[in-house]
Amino acid sequence: MEVLSSRVLLRPGDPARSRRFYAETLGLAVYREFGPPDHPGVVFFLGQGFLELSGAARDGAGPGVSLWLQVRDVAREEERLRAAGVTVLREARLESWGLVELWIADPDGHRIVLVQVPPDHPLRRDTR
Repeated sequence: MEVLSSRVLLRPGDPARSRRFYAETLGLAVYREFGPPDHPGVVFFLGQGFLELSGAARDGAGPGVSLWLQVRDVAREEERLRAAGVTVLREARLESWGLVELWIADPDGHRIVLVQVPPDHPLRRDTR
C-alpha cells in the first residue's frame, strides 16, 4: 500500500462548538473547508497531518482515541489553555520515557495529549 495522504476524522457532537475549539482555542490553521454552508466540514493542519471535523455524532468521544500533538512549550500551553477554560485531564509532567505530557479534552471529551520533547531526549538526535 502506498499512502499518499492521511487525516484523523472526528465527528463532533456540536460541530460549531468543536470548530471554535480547534480554530480559536487551540489555534489550528484551516487547510480547507467544504460542504454546505449550513453544515460545513473543515480540515485543519495538524503538523505533518490533518484533522477533519465533519458530520455529527451523538455518542460522544470514542474510547481509546487520543490526538498526540507535539508543541514547543507544554507549560506555556497549559497556562494558556487553563485560562481559556479548557478541561485539563492531567497536568503536565515528565514521563518515565522522557517526554513532558499534558492531557486535555476537546468539547466532546476526546483526549488530546500535548507533548514536549526535551532538548536532551533521544528523539532529538539520531544516535546511529
